[in-house]
Parts: sequence; structure tokens; C-alpha cells
Amino acid sequence: MFTSVQQALDTLREGGMIAFFDDERGHGTGHLMASAERVTPDMVNFMARHALGIVSVGLSAERADDLGLNPMAGDGRNSRCEDFTVSVEARKNVSTGISTADRATTIRVLADPGSTVADLVSPGHVFPARAHRGGVVLRPRAAEACVDLARLAGQQPCGVWCAILDAEGAIATQETVQALATDHGLPYVKMSELVRHRLERESFVELASEGTVETAFGEFRLAIYRSRIDGTSHPVLVHGDPTAYESIVARIHSQCLTGDVFHSLRCDCGDQLNESLRKMAEAGCGVLVYLRQEGRGIGLVNKVRAYALQDVGSDTVEANLALGFEADERSFATAAQIFRSLGVRGLKLITNNEHKLKEMESLGIPVTERIALDIPVRAENEAYLRAKKNRLGHLLDI
Repeated sequence: MFTSVQQALDTLREGGMIAFFDDERGHGTGHLMASAERVTPDMVNFMARHALGIVSVGLSAERADDLGLNPMAGDGRNSRCEDFTVSVEARKNVSTGISTADRATTIRVLADPGSTVADLVSPGHVFPARAHRGGVVLRPRAAEACVDLARLAGQQPCGVWCAILDAEGAIATQETVQALATDHGLPYVKMSELVRHRLERESFVELASEGTVETAFGEFRLAIYRSRIDGTSHPVLVHGDPTAYESIVARIHSQCLTGDVFHSLRCDCGDQLNESLRKMAEAGCGVLVYLRQEGRGIGLVNKVRAYALQDVGSDTVEANLALGFEADERSFATAAQIFRSLGVRGLKLITNNEHKLKEMESLGIPVTERIALDIPVRAENEAYLRAKKNRLGHLLDI
């Protein structure tokens, strides 16, 4: 059974080790984790013997900069991997660097706020990874989980982790990870619960400005919410008073410049946007959160590169993967924070994407109803819509 995030934090605070399972990205991976400042040679040895993956260290971006840890050489196209830096070793108090005692020493040097660039040499036998400033809320991966968990436990924002493999060397199943945790009495938490823990206790958005706009569908209040994590501004259209209802009509719409503004026919985004506003006006109340995550999170430049690949035969998923991205890089955590800020208690969510329903529920925003978007299929977007249905599991009737 999974344990609570609070139990895991208590164990880390006492200098213990935990297991966590990444259930956020569709290819679950289990990890052993400990606070870097409290790590011991025995912990490193346990990870190496029982987890079998690479012993790595997640640290904050600020800490990586302070220690002069430059990115590991690469072409920058593998977005599925943590942002590993050059490998390192403690300059003093180590021999060959590979022993568990030597690696524990290096890990503690990384965590020590008094350490400087002069206390490390490179290459070495420890593999640091720079965590995203937003932590697991914006990027739910192992490095971010280590930093968040260590920080929430009141320790230096630096954690050591090791991916758990099975006896054959393959990624361990959830059952195998759970059995390992149970056999050794380790707390066992899910990444999604850590995300939810932070979202329920911290605020990541702020209202930057607001006014009213007249649209073809009536008057809406336009509120601009700014992310405290990365400074991105997200427009939100509000119709009526969302606090007056237990559940409101809502849409989480990811920005699509080509479809929403230039009326591209190769997608259905512009049609979805207009139909959502119409449904909200018809209901008398609604909220549309317009997230600035173009191209399912890969950005405008890469989205146009993906278009070029699609022009020569790739579908939309194959193009993203060929560019080194996940099929869908988006997170809807910011939308959940905005809904909370607006006093929204429940959603009648306008979407064909089942993942949005599940993510809102996991983030503590109840979804009482799914409202389908029935957009006419055109010759220009049929292949795109089929890829969404067959490759991404969207609830489409084509």
C-alpha cells in the first residue's frame, strides 16, 4: 500500500530512506530516495544492490549554478531524461571515488551549502541532475521529486535517488517496487500524491490584471494570472460568477497560435475554442483557462518543426517523438491552481481528452461531468484527429 507524503517526509527528516513511484508519465518507474545531506555509505550500497540503477543526485538549479555544474554533453533533444550535469567527485577525502563511502562523501559535498566549485572535480562517479525551478508541479520527474521531498522535510534541497530495476535489468513494475518497499519497511509514495501535496499547500499563481472583453458570445471578464514559478502569464475568460455554483462549465485550452489566431485547418483547436465559449455563454456561467503551452507543450518553434515532419508522412505523435519530446509534454497543474483561486468547487469539463479529467481529479478539482466537443472532421485535419484518437486516446467519434 502507498503511504502518505507526510510519512515519507517524517522518515527523511529522521535520516531514513523512502521509495517513490512515478505514476505521472504513463511509463511508471520506481525509485529509492534519501536526503543528500543525511546519506550514508550503507544507503548508497543499498541503492546499488537493491535498486540496480544509476545512483544520481537531484539538486536545485540555483545550487547547480553555485557549484558550476554545466550540462552533460548532448544535443538537448532528449526531453524524457533528467537534466544531468557533468559527473563529479569530491576533491578531498576520497580514494578512487567509486566506493560507496566515496560516493556518499561526494553526495554530502553537493548538499553542503558551504561547498564551492573548488570542492569538486570532474569527471567523477556521482551524477548530479538539475531540477526545474517549479519542482514536480511543472515537471514530475525524479530529480524534481528529490529536491521537493528534501526541502519539504526541512533539509537542503538536494536528494539522492536510484531507479529500481528488476532481476533481469528491466524497469521494475509497480508490484515489484511495492514489494521492495514492504520487505524493507520503507515508506512508499506516488509522484501524483507529492504533486497534490504541494498544490494543496502552496500557491503558484497570482492575479496580475483583469478587465472585461466583449466577444461574439457575450461579455467575459478577462483575468491574467501569472505563474510565480516561471513568470508565464495565462489569460482566463470568466463568464458569470463561478462561486455561485457547485460545478461550472469549464475548458482548459492550450494555446494554439496557428489554429486559434491563423485559423489553420490542420487542427481543430480554433473550433474547440469557439465552441467552448459558446457553451459557457449558453450555460450562463463558465471559465476558460488559456494555458500558454503551444504544441502540446513543445513550444511554437518546435511545433512548426513538427509540422515539417508531418508534411513528409509523420503523424502528430511521431513528429513530437522524433524531435525528442514526449507525445504530450503538457501539465494542467497551473489550471488547477487558477480554478482554486477563482473559488471553483467543481467542473463540468469541456474536453475530449480523458487525461485532463484524471489530472483534475488527482489535483483535487472534482469533475462532475464531461462535456464532449463535437467538431466536424475536414479533409485537412482528419489524419490529425485520427492520431489524437488512436495514439493519444482522445474520446473522438470519427
